[in-house]
Amino acid sequence: MNEARRIYKAAIYVRLSKEDGDAKDAKKAESNSISNQKSLILNFLKDKEDIEVVSVREDDGYSGATFERPAFQLMMQDVQNGLVDCIVVKDLSRFGREYIDAGRYIERLFPAMGVRFIAINDNYDSADSSRQSDEIVIPFKNLINDAYCRDISIKIRSHLEVKRQNGEFVGNYCVYGYRKSEENHNRLEPDEYAGHVVQDMFQWVKNGMSLDAVSKKLNSLGVLSPMEYKLSNGENYKCSFKKKDTCEWTPTAVRRIVTNPIYTGMLVQGRVTTPNHKVKTQIQKEADEWAVVENNHEALVWQRDFDIVQRLLAIDMRTSPGQDSIYTMSGIAVCADCGALMTRKVSTVSGKKYVYYLCSNHKKFKRCTSHRIREDVLEETVLSALRELIGQLLDADEVIRQAGEMQNRRIDIQKMEERIQANEEEINRYNRMLVSLYEDYKEGIVDKKDFQLIKENFEQKKTIAEQAIRNLEKEAETAAQERDSDRSWIEEYRKNRNISSLTRSLVVNLIREVRVHEKGNLEVVLDCDDKFQSMLEQSARIKEAERAERMAV
Repeated sequence: MNEARRIYKAAIYVRLSKEDGDAKDAKKAESNSISNQKSLILNFLKDKEDIEVVSVREDDGYSGATFERPAFQLMMQDVQNGLVDCIVVKDLSRFGREYIDAGRYIERLFPAMGVRFIAINDNYDSADSSRQSDEIVIPFKNLINDAYCRDISIKIRSHLEVKRQNGEFVGNYCVYGYRKSEENHNRLEPDEYAGHVVQDMFQWVKNGMSLDAVSKKLNSLGVLSPMEYKLSNGENYKCSFKKKDTCEWTPTAVRRIVTNPIYTGMLVQGRVTTPNHKVKTQIQKEADEWAVVENNHEALVWQRDFDIVQRLLAIDMRTSPGQDSIYTMSGIAVCADCGALMTRKVSTVSGKKYVYYLCSNHKKFKRCTSHRIREDVLEETVLSALRELIGQLLDADEVIRQAGEMQNRRIDIQKMEERIQANEEEINRYNRMLVSLYEDYKEGIVDKKDFQLIKENFEQKKTIAEQAIRNLEKEAETAAQERDSDRSWIEEYRKNRNISSLTRSLVVNLIREVRVHEKGNLEVVLDCDDKFQSMLEQSARIKEAERAERMAV
């Protein structure tokens, strides 16, 4: 009596990585496709009476460099549960490209678990004892597949790094406020709706709102959080920060946006990497290894506004009790002796409220001295000092501007004289050439036809030179440009020349810090203090030079 033939319960396993799916060779892409792999395997098994297909496992878009693939893990769970004892793949590369683990499965685990393994295109069937001598080839094929995977990884890393250095965006998803250009998906362009939200967030922080207040305001206005906004646009986006079914704005999310330099037009990529194609644990790269490209795309926020917000986030951002706004001088007023922040304190004496600032070092640790100053006195003194400093700044700017215009006029006059002289020399040269041409014509060296052509050419060039001289004065006027460095920052001070009161926005825009001395004396340091001092010195030099020039005359 014949022994009953064993019927294997087979799992068909197919895999397609992103690189295979994006193959430029259409024929190769088609042969590697999921459907074609399944068709090939089913066609191979149709006359195999000892194999019964019980499942088909598909990993579409997963690299063969790792076995942490969802469908593969489900298949191995079926093996563990006794539901599958045969695995069929198109070839060894579809099973996996990792040399060590692929060998471990094929040569050790599957035989130990009684699992039959078939790789069709590699002509390998572990149940075929007549071909056991071919098993020595399997490790070599796995090694080749592993080397191919490593080579592809190196090429992709190199290609992406070149793109990063060229300012091309290579991420899957854009940061909130930007989107990929329709014409070039490696270029960022502002998202009109989200971009305006980002601009509002920076402005609110500048105006004195805390990060918590900004997040609450966004939620109260019904503004979708970055994740919800991406989902509403149909993007299959997943976020590790999501804690609820609906992701809302949080202070952390707000901080993440208002500290990102991408909104100034700077693209920073390549901050993290992995050791190699097998180890997927991310590691932080050193800052000097990042790919940083400035002025790469349209900015949503001015660099100056971005810098102000970073400065504000680094100082005291506590809000008034029960309010969303930050105290006017919080984080700006500092002790002139120890550098500690001045703390705002409210005292009530005989029913009357007193608000004043004192050195936080003194208040907490009894170090330094109190440097006590009333809030109204502090703000009035700062306002007065600010008016005076702005006046000095704008006066100095006017002196420099006028001196620059005079210098420009001198330069323009010199340029005009040089150009007139050059054109006059050109006219004289053509006159001499015309005389010489006429003499050659009279002597028969040049015939009449050539003489006329050359003469017309010379006279045309003379006319151009004469027209250039007539236009020189206008040309010099048009060419005169401001030669000083960019002074757009001065406009912020110019528009506040006649300020009548202090606001948080005004203080953080114009003042870096206010140093409070023990006896109530104040030192106001403008946000542009280095430029301000430089302008005062330049203005003084110009005035001194003009005075010396008048005395010499």
